[in-house]
Amino acid sequence: MPAMPGLVSVKTPADAPPLRVAVPDTQPNRSELSNPPRTPMKKTPSSTPSRSKPSPGRSGKKDSPGVSSAAVIDVDDPSLDNPDLGPFLLKLARDAIASGEGPNKALDYAIRATKSFERCCAAVAPPIPGGSDGGPVLDLAMSLHVLAAIYCSLGRFDEAVPPLERAIQVPDPTRGPDHSLAAFSGHMQLGDTLSMLGQIDRSIACYEEGLKIQIQTLGDTDPRVGETCRYLAEAYVQAMQFNKAEELCKKTLEIHRAHSEPASLEEAADRRLMAIICEAKGDYESALEHLVLASMAMIASGQDSEVASIDVSIGNIYMSLCRFDEAVFSYQKALTVFKSSKGETHPTVASVFVRLAELYHRTGKLRESKSYCENALRIYNKPVPGTTVEEIAGGLTEISAIYESVDEPEEALKLLQKSMKLLEDKPGQQSAIAGLEARMGVMYYTLGRYEDARNAFESAVTKLRAAGEKSAFFGVVLNQMGLACVQLFKIDEAGELFEEARGILEQERGPCDQDTLGVYSNLAATYDAMGRIEDAIEILEQVLKLREEKLGTANPDFEDEKKRLAELLKEAGRSRNYKAKSLQNLIDPNARPAKKESSAKKWPSLGFKF
Repeated sequence: MPAMPGLVSVKTPADAPPLRVAVPDTQPNRSELSNPPRTPMKKTPSSTPSRSKPSPGRSGKKDSPGVSSAAVIDVDDPSLDNPDLGPFLLKLARDAIASGEGPNKALDYAIRATKSFERCCAAVAPPIPGGSDGGPVLDLAMSLHVLAAIYCSLGRFDEAVPPLERAIQVPDPTRGPDHSLAAFSGHMQLGDTLSMLGQIDRSIACYEEGLKIQIQTLGDTDPRVGETCRYLAEAYVQAMQFNKAEELCKKTLEIHRAHSEPASLEEAADRRLMAIICEAKGDYESALEHLVLASMAMIASGQDSEVASIDVSIGNIYMSLCRFDEAVFSYQKALTVFKSSKGETHPTVASVFVRLAELYHRTGKLRESKSYCENALRIYNKPVPGTTVEEIAGGLTEISAIYESVDEPEEALKLLQKSMKLLEDKPGQQSAIAGLEARMGVMYYTLGRYEDARNAFESAVTKLRAAGEKSAFFGVVLNQMGLACVQLFKIDEAGELFEEARGILEQERGPCDQDTLGVYSNLAATYDAMGRIEDAIEILEQVLKLREEKLGTANPDFEDEKKRLAELLKEAGRSRNYKAKSLQNLIDPNARPAKKESSAKKWPSLGFKF
């Protein structure tokens, strides 16, 4: 059996058939202690490139605990004790993938190989502490990785997790570089798999542990460490942890400057990521500086398409700075390159059309904006071969936002529904779908379709809970769902949602954030309606104190909240024979059963500001 590869690669040995278990339309994994493959970048604050979610699986490895394959393995089969069986079955698994026989057959081989390796590990005496020989232990780790990769290729990501959790427990990094490599590979592949399941926090924790092992083995200035730092920084961007992302990206830049030529492609990639982080933090001038330097590096290397992509990002920054003429120039420059190099119906051309549509909408040129939207839709409706559903869904989502802003909510809803349908069967897209459902909920609310709004928010909340989401965005969606419940007179349910939203937003944003203050106001109104006057008074007193001491009293909500508090204090101690005045500020009068006429629907003044 070939030995486990060293620190150069975590893939299978050079003399073995490479395992190519690809997860459709996902991103490459980062299971290499050496130079991991670069990931494409996904849009975050704008159409600038950023990190896409990594896809599990690549170097093949496999598990035994928790496997739920259809294959029935006889655990008492004496042939599993043969030390030559495991390597043979693992080779068959690789061959099955390479020959196109299909992952199901490879899965059967990989499960049996793992069982055999486990038997052999159990039969071997414990290794001498400090020894470097991996023996069947590293063979078992590799087999577990292969098994997990095959599960991922079948879209069975949940079943890939137990093998990988077992795989990271097998190697001992203190026993030498081969063990370190296996441990690093396992943590990174597990992080990729959890990312595909939408469990971003757990995914990041795995990447952090992998980076820690890599630094302990290679030192903190090795260029391979720089690659992993950038990968983790991209994960932080995806999780909207921009301060951590910035810290790691700066470290990556320092490492690449020390080991690469000036204006290298590696440095250009780092600067593009830094631009995304700076843009997300509102530091547009710094973002522009990084993009210009990245563009210069790409021009020197003759990377015309990459230069055009950076031009789009530069256009986004100019638009954020309201330098619209310069933004149009950047977009048109990129558009010319994309049309000539990729064709006039390529999705990158459509993406530039969308940027131009947004720009012209912002400058009040609605006819031009609509024209560019229609041009983009023609491309998305008849995609060229090779276009991913993520590209189409992202474009449709952006166009829907423009239609929504020009008061065409029905058309915007159709585009969001189409986008959601494209993503619903794709692995790792549950959080994205939840975001679309939340947006649909907002639009349903503005149309007065409160039951539809509540259902959309509820579906989004369910998906976010399943992914372990505890971000500020989750708190916002809970608050929105609470407002929909208020309109449906489901006051108790609304109160529970506002309470949960308050806890999350206090943790993520702090009590002085406008989102948190909005939830406080909603909760006070709901407590008033439920007869919990003292609780409502307590919350309003807290809000007024925060505004007076830290935020100032110029906000128009201050006087309104002051009046509401005075009313509650006046009514405190009396019998509850009056209408809950606070709740009247939240409820749309047209939602009342006695009202039949229709009118324009607006978000309540005390509700969350969308």
